Amino acid sequence: MLPFKKILFPVDFSDPCTAIVPYVFAMQKHCNAQLALVHAYGPEALAFSALPITDPRLPDETRALQEEHMANYAAKHFPGVPVELYTGVGEPASVIEDVVKREGADLVMLPTHGRGVLRRMLLGSVTTKILHDLTVPVWTGHATQDLKVPYRNVLCALDSSDEAEAVLRAACSLATSYDAKLSIVCVLEMPPPTMEVAYGPYKSDFIDMINERLRELKAKTGISAPHVIAEGLVPDAIREEALKQKADLIVTGRGQELGIFSRAWSHLYPIIRHAPCPVLSL
Repeated sequence: MLPFKKILFPVDFSDPCTAIVPYVFAMQKHCNAQLALVHAYGPEALAFSALPITDPRLPDETRALQEEHMANYAAKHFPGVPVELYTGVGEPASVIEDVVKREGADLVMLPTHGRGVLRRMLLGSVTTKILHDLTVPVWTGHATQDLKVPYRNVLCALDSSDEAEAVLRAACSLATSYDAKLSIVCVLEMPPPTMEVAYGPYKSDFIDMINERLRELKAKTGISAPHVIAEGLVPDAIREEALKQKADLIVTGRGQELGIFSRAWSHLYPIIRHAPCPVLSL
């Protein structure tokens, strides 16, 4: 996974977007990566942009205006960094996806919009679509999180699918590159209260199964990071473990809902909404 060779940063000129600039700058420097900025404009993008288009000028003139705004933004926030600039007409997520496919990128970094309770209720529609449609890693963070770079504590949230190995290897690679502490959490999601009586006698069996799987996974990968089996709702349990570990970054996957326990990847959106730190989803 590392180092990332090209980072794509979608820019809508909003405060949440600008708030994660230090993270983007730090990742670019850490990986010595090519940095590219993309901005969508036009009627379909108006609802998402903090930069209003008030004048229906000729397409070429409008594009030149947007490119000028982009160049100024790049010069202000990424001084001294060579930056590729892309603009496109249309809905932002579609423009971003087109740039990834056409120009290439192996990491997309974008903010989650909203604050406090609102952020925990929803993700921005652009973020949601990007997480769903793209196959490249996506970093998400928000303005209310304390800036913590370089990363010192990385929490890897695993589920029970076969993709867990790739996620663990990636998290280890990232933590090693930052000389950061790596820890692992796997969540045993508790059943509804109506099922708790029937489930109770088998709880220890499930915990033993998870422990054995994690031991085998760590032996196979040669990764000796400590692991914790948390209980409860997946997003809440991961949040609590991240706070306990003082995690600067959560690394998880974007797979399908597989397995019978700790289906972290099927809970990606609420994990991101509840996270006390940025999330890198693979």
